[in-house]
Amino acid sequence: MFKPLALAAGALLVLSACGSASREAAPAAAGGAPLDGVKLVIGAKDFAEQNILAHLTADLLQAAGATVETKEIKGSANTRKALEAGEIQLYWEYTGTAWITYLGNDEPIVDAARQYDAVAKADKEKNGITWLPAAPFNNTYALALSDEKAAELGVTKLSDLAKVPPAQATICVESEFAARNDGLPGLLKAYGVNVPKDNVKLLDTGVIYTETDKGQTCTFGEVFTTDGRVKALGLTALQDDKKFFPVYQGAPTVKTDTLAKSPKIAEVLAPLTRKLTTEVMQDLNAQVDVDGEDPSDVAQDWLDKEGLLK
Repeated sequence: MFKPLALAAGALLVLSACGSASREAAPAAAGGAPLDGVKLVIGAKDFAEQNILAHLTADLLQAAGATVETKEIKGSANTRKALEAGEIQLYWEYTGTAWITYLGNDEPIVDAARQYDAVAKADKEKNGITWLPAAPFNNTYALALSDEKAAELGVTKLSDLAKVPPAQATICVESEFAARNDGLPGLLKAYGVNVPKDNVKLLDTGVIYTETDKGQTCTFGEVFTTDGRVKALGLTALQDDKKFFPVYQGAPTVKTDTLAKSPKIAEVLAPLTRKLTTEVMQDLNAQVDVDGEDPSDVAQDWLDKEGLLK
């Protein structure tokens, strides 16, 4: 997907508006905290979900005794390079992004568990990067439409597109998605759907969500499955019943030598990772993208509510 796959060049940008700062370790409990004396920089790509994940991670590691800093970095390529260079020690990556972009594969693996296992094995062997256990959420592509339109047309899955009248089979997408084989052309081919060229409208990401909600310029719109606007606007994401889109399951990635020095990192983050479903990420993302809240506040409030900072 293009959010995690964005390959924009540019210097590393230190997070400011989203509350990046060096955090001193929390006072150690009797017997010492598991990460006493450990200093870590947690990276984040430059969009809401990544900043939320970085702060969730940083808060937990800090509570375990580490001194933590968060750093926002522009684009996937730069974030990955920062990890490889040791400028950051950990960040959340997506299996589909790593498999295709960093590991050079053309075909994704449909099964999420097998895709994760293949990525984790290859990245550790080739690049010395360890993938901690993946979260349940999958931030992949989808086509969505308003809940009202979905009920009117009787569509719930992508194979239902074939029965939509041509006049209503209008689709709003980003320009790159409209041209890529793993985007709209490949999707329509995989599902055997013919859509007139004039029915495809090229719009910016934010506009796609609002226009899809209105249902006038387009009936269907390209969305990301963990985007908070899907739920906030009352959109129905169609099920990818032929599993065309790659799996973009999120997981913390860390240099293997860093983890060897501080193995407790994995133990500290495990309870967090298990709780991050697609629905949870939608809610957290909506608080930032829709309600305008600060990612660091959203992260801390959720951790408190879930009892993970005890």
